[in-house]
Amino acid sequence: MKVFKYGDNVDTDVIIPARYLNVTDMKELSAHCMEDIDRSFIRRVCPGDIIVAGDNFGCGSSREHAPAVIKESGISLVIAKSFARIFYRNAINIGLPILECRDAFEGIDDGDQIEFDLEKGMIRDISKDRSFKSEPFPPFIMEIIKAGGLMSYAKKEIGK
Repeated sequence: MKVFKYGDNVDTDVIIPARYLNVTDMKELSAHCMEDIDRSFIRRVCPGDIIVAGDNFGCGSSREHAPAVIKESGISLVIAKSFARIFYRNAINIGLPILECRDAFEGIDDGDQIEFDLEKGMIRDISKDRSFKSEPFPPFIMEIIKAGGLMSYAKKEIGK
């Protein structure tokens, strides 16, 4: 899984520019993911790739489109020094795994290959043979992520 690395304060307008928010097809919308910060992102991203970012990732508006287009583009995890609170909650709600880890940001470079274990909060940079520890999610949050988001989780729970 390849890393795309970005700095601090990557806001929702950069993740998905407002000029595209009238697009209702998620696949078409995700074709514009990150284009204002990295025009080549959508051509280079592959299923399973990872975003690593600095402080306050996802700041700006509360638009749910931001984590949704990241997930739709194929990103399997976002690691950041910190997340804007509304982005953090929106990511959990749609089942996009995210981890806060300051050390990972400092130690992982763009293009590195990494693997992760969400349940243990472990991140391993294969390119550098280094490991980083993040606080794992509580079990109920892991269940939401595994279900693919809050709505899928709720439907599953109702059916029990």
